[in-house]
Amino acid sequence: MRSVLDIVDLSVDELQELMQTACDIIDNPEKYQEVCRHKKLATLFFEPSTRTRLSFEAAMYELGGNVISVSSANNSSAAKGESVADTAKTVSCYADIIAMRHPKEGAAMVAAAAASIPVINAGDGGHNHPTQTLADLLTIYREKGKMENLTIGLCGDLKFGRTVHSLINAMSRYEGSRFVLISPEELKVPSYVKKDVLQRKRIPYLQTTNLEDVMPQLDILYMTRVQRERFFNEEDYLRLKDSYILTPQKLMTAKKDLAIMHPLPRVNEISVAIDDDPRACYFKQVLNGKYMRMALILKLLKEAGTI
Repeated sequence: MRSVLDIVDLSVDELQELMQTACDIIDNPEKYQEVCRHKKLATLFFEPSTRTRLSFEAAMYELGGNVISVSSANNSSAAKGESVADTAKTVSCYADIIAMRHPKEGAAMVAAAAASIPVINAGDGGHNHPTQTLADLLTIYREKGKMENLTIGLCGDLKFGRTVHSLINAMSRYEGSRFVLISPEELKVPSYVKKDVLQRKRIPYLQTTNLEDVMPQLDILYMTRVQRERFFNEEDYLRLKDSYILTPQKLMTAKKDLAIMHPLPRVNEISVAIDDDPRACYFKQVLNGKYMRMALILKLLKEAGTI
């Protein structure tokens, strides 16, 4: 049974197919209103979420399907000690497809191995968040009109940011990609990401602690928040949380067609004064995420022979 746990589970051709489907959904929504009629999506969210959970649920409803949901571990048998594998087997009896978020890395893999229906990883700890990356890719495609020969600046928490790791994995497969990694020393991209992706594929990258110095180079600026929930030490979080705050002044040297992105939620790393800047794309990302999740649900249910 095909599941999507990591963005690399999808080939570049499949990514293009999903983006084309999403664009067709945007242009012709009426074509898709009944495609998943009588089908059920189970959203199993064992970690807090607003955008991702509601986006999946909106996606299924707009395809004509239905949703059954667990919105926290406390509201499920996980509170009684039920394993992820047993939960996945049980939910497979009720639904046609699962979207799961879990605080533990690898939990989605365990669920997919046990389930008899497709599983979509909606975030597993600090590891992967492939559908956020799908939202990011569609945003890049629609804003830049291409996927190749782009300089992508990633700023903030690059250590724990699963969206960052997934985006590096995805964009490294497009010719001419270059990464600028902007973070405090304590929140640098993990060595395995650099070694297994960037260095192995000979992708050019620059590491720096200074955002302003590299701003003129960037085609895309991907801001991230410093994630309180990933820290063991409150003092470290408080010391690092305001490392980078994007303001209009810091954009003075940026390209006129820079795309400013953020996976959200934002805390204070992007000033609200930037929200009206035409280069701000983070709320477009939210909408693009719904369309890409619709496309992915369709693809997996078709491959499973369910629709």
